[in-house]
Amino acid sequence: MIENIESLTSINLVSGIEAILFISGSPVHVSHLAETFNVTGKDIEASLDILEHDLINGRGIRLQRFSGKIQLTSSPEFSEIIEKYLGIETTSKLSRAALETLAIIAYKQPITRPGIDSIRGVNSDAVIKSLLSKGLIEEIGRTEGPGRPILYGITQEFLQYFGLGSINELPELFTDVEDKPLNGNGLLKD
Repeated sequence: MIENIESLTSINLVSGIEAILFISGSPVHVSHLAETFNVTGKDIEASLDILEHDLINGRGIRLQRFSGKIQLTSSPEFSEIIEKYLGIETTSKLSRAALETLAIIAYKQPITRPGIDSIRGVNSDAVIKSLLSKGLIEEIGRTEGPGRPILYGITQEFLQYFGLGSINELPELFTDVEDKPLNGNGLLKD
C-alpha cells in the first residue's frame, strides 16, 4: 500500500495514473493528474508514455489523448465482440458526404462551413448538422471575419468512433496519382 503520494516511484505513478483513469467515467486533464499526484505535467506525460506502451502490447484497452485530456478506451480490434457482448447493433455507417466532411474538419481544423464548402464544392449545412448531432464534431469558436463564421473541430467521440488514441494517429493523406504529399503535409490543397 502506498503510504503517501509524495513517496510514489515512477512505476507506482504509472499504476496510480492507470487506476485513476480506470475509475474515471470521463476524460481526465493532465494538469488534474499532476495536481493529484503533486508532480509536474512532464512527469505525468512520461508516465502516460510508459502506460501507453504497456497497453499497446496485446492488451484489450488503449490510452486515448485529446486536447490535454486522457482516458482509457477499449481496443478497436475488439469492437465487434464488445458489441455482441453488450447486445448492441453494429455502429451506424456514415455517408460518403459525412466521411468527406469529417476528413476535411479533422485535417484542417479549425475550419468554417464556408471553408468546408469551398473544398467540397457543395453546401455542407445538412452534413454538418448531422455530424454535430452525432457528437463527432463541435463548434470551437468563431472567426474575426465578416459575419463571424463558426469554427468546427473534431471531438473525443470522433477519436472513439474511429478507434484513434489521438489526432496524431490520423493517416497521412496523399492526393495525387504519384502518392506524393501536397504542400508538404500530404493533406488537401490550400
